[in-house]
Amino acid sequence: MTRRDTILRYADEKWPEYRQIALDIHGKPEVSNYEFFACERLSEQMKKEGFSVQVDVAGHRTGFTASYKAAKPGPVLVFLAEYDALTGLGHGCGHNLFGATSCLAAAALRQVIDETGGEVRLYGTPGEEGGENGSAKGSFVREGFFRDVDAALCVHPGSDRHLPTTKSLGCAPVDIEFWGRPSHAASAPEKGINALDALILTYNGVNALRQHLTGDVRIHGIITHGGDAPNIVPEYAAAKFFIRAATAPRLEEVYRKVQRIVEGAAAMTGAKGRMQPYQNRVENTVQTPVFDAVYGKVLESLGEKMSVPDVNASIGSSDVGNVSQVVPTIQPMISITDTPTPGHSEAFKAAACAEKGLKSIALGAKALALTALELIEHPDTLAAVKADHQRALKAQETA
Repeated sequence: MTRRDTILRYADEKWPEYRQIALDIHGKPEVSNYEFFACERLSEQMKKEGFSVQVDVAGHRTGFTASYKAAKPGPVLVFLAEYDALTGLGHGCGHNLFGATSCLAAAALRQVIDETGGEVRLYGTPGEEGGENGSAKGSFVREGFFRDVDAALCVHPGSDRHLPTTKSLGCAPVDIEFWGRPSHAASAPEKGINALDALILTYNGVNALRQHLTGDVRIHGIITHGGDAPNIVPEYAAAKFFIRAATAPRLEEVYRKVQRIVEGAAAMTGAKGRMQPYQNRVENTVQTPVFDAVYGKVLESLGEKMSVPDVNASIGSSDVGNVSQVVPTIQPMISITDTPTPGHSEAFKAAACAEKGLKSIALGAKALALTALELIEHPDTLAAVKADHQRALKAQETA
């Protein structure tokens, strides 16, 4: 039996177990930093698969690592697992499938890694949707979990087509706060310092900035606190903003511009102002077309076809971008429905526990494991992937 056959057979044999895992996680959705059930379900499964597992890593109590290292040397390949849900909606992004797929892919590759050499890892990364201690992949990168990694792989549940890794915007989620001085708004307004005025000046300053930004930049926010009573000069005001851009250098440039607006509003009103991140910054995704091409050929060998993405499609942000800034990374979209279905919707949530969605676990695991096998068995392919990644990194510096 060939290594390919071993992987395919194992994925088929184990799929019912992972199907149930996905259904269990779907039925008990958990948001960032609270994915206790999903973390335990997936990490315990990896222990059963013969991996060394560590829970509570990189500063994330619901994060985990699973690793299996062969005696023979070889590449270090990481599968990324997501399993958080959306607040108020549940698994409307299909992360119940995502986590199960990556775990099965790692388990399937482990069946041949002793023969090929190398190391297979799975990183359980909480909070991709953001929230409390969200965007864990940024922490995994910062804490050095990818320093010895050759490549990272995952597939994300998608609509009615298989798509290659798409672009994503970098995103800096920030808290903007102002502290003033309270006073009676009618009898002694001159004694007060209005924190809300400073925040409104900031909001309007951001609006004025927009006409001087490139088309990829997005800045959007909400006021979360504007005072306590109409007859009291607001002592405290707060907002949350997302600052997005297509490249890391541009994101940093815009971040500093917004920061100067906050400083200016503070100076104009006399309030004390502060802007700071409230979770990890999410970096833009660095695409590695050579890597996606390897995955695409594997997908075709499994009887499926990759579609061409719509160049005009809107894009969001994902912390897989943080990983792609340091190692070659793919996150193709795998179809879980037969009809166009928007993500973050009730319809997508339903698809994430329907039969086609559940079958995508086996398909995705096979495609990922076989793609990883290609990199292990063909060093020239891995070298080409790394070279393409370096080219893409340099290109974003001048974009």
